[in-house]
Order: sequence, then structure tokens, then C-alpha cells
Amino acid sequence: MKLAVLVSGGGTNLQAIIDSIESGTITNAEIAVVISNNPNAYALERAKAHHIESKCVSPKSYESREAFNQALLEAIQSYQVDLVVLAGCLVVIPEIMVKAYPNKIINIHPALIPSFCGTGYYGLKVHEGVLKRGVKVTGATVHFVDEGTDTGPIILQKAVEVKQEDTPEVLQRRVMEEAEWKIMPRAIDLIANGKVEVVNGLVKIKE
Repeated sequence: MKLAVLVSGGGTNLQAIIDSIESGTITNAEIAVVISNNPNAYALERAKAHHIESKCVSPKSYESREAFNQALLEAIQSYQVDLVVLAGCLVVIPEIMVKAYPNKIINIHPALIPSFCGTGYYGLKVHEGVLKRGVKVTGATVHFVDEGTDTGPIILQKAVEVKQEDTPEVLQRRVMEEAEWKIMPRAIDLIANGKVEVVNGLVKIKE
């Protein structure tokens, strides 16, 4: 299975995927391309270090959002990928891409959907929201992407304890280490091996 991994920043989730493919934790999958909307994303350096093709498709290079969306879709399609993986990608995925890849785009969200998700909840804002609300358990969710924001069918979730002394940054790191870097590779492996099926909007996992 050929993957396109979309990133915007440091690429820690990308690294977890690369490591899992190299160690054999993810089987039947390879990264065909890493695409970033940000020319300065460190994730692009990670791709180069592992001899993975990478490219930048920046909205700043296009006269309209529609032109950028079209260019992004065409860039992905040119690699003939089977699965699009959003690994810390801050671009709103356009409807044309969702239609082109139904149940073939997955995203990692740093909370237990349906909590702390939707418009405005991304990056540190999620963890700030968790601490402000005083919840005792947070986590991460891997889900398919549909036309909504964080509304697609849920594939995997993993809970993470919130500690009293946590700052948003400390909590973010724990969620990445204990949940994100584990369930994203697991979800890719399940999909690559034909063990994930969407039935009536819900995910069934065939073990």
C-alpha cells in the first residue's frame, strides 16, 4: 500500500510511521511521498534523511484557495497512493480531496473524539482546552476524514492520564508518546492488511 503523508511542522508522527515501517511494525505499506504546505517544515528533512520523496505545496504559491486545493490533490494523485495520512497537517482538507479518496484519508487528533475536537481545536489548543475543563483522562483518536471537522468514522482511540501538574506542553508530549505514536502506525498496519472496514459510517476491525 502506497502512502502520501501530509505534514505541516516537525513531523514527529511522520517519524513514528517511518520507524514503524523500518522495524516491521507496519507491514505491506511504504511512504511514496511526504507533502508539506510549509516549506520550512522539519518533517521534510526527516523524509530526506530516510530517502523518501518530499515536496512542498504551499497555499502562498497560488492565487486562490481553490487553485491550491486543486494543486494539492493533483500532487497526491500523481503518486498513485492508496492512503492519505494526515500527520500533523494543519491544512483544512478540501471536499474535492475527500470525494477523490473516500475512506482513504486518515487523521490523528490529540484528544478522545468527540471531546475537544472540531473547529478551533488543533495543536496546543486541544491540550489547553483539556486542562481548562479539568478532565482526568484525555488521549488520541485516529479517524477517517469526511467533509466535517473531526467527524469521520473512528478507527482507534487510546486514553492518556491527565496529571494535576500538567502544562499544555507536558500533556501534549505525553499524548504523543503514549497514544499518537502508537495508534497511528497501528491504524496504518490494519488498513494496509485489509482489516479495516467501514459499515454504515462505523469502523469494523477484523483481527
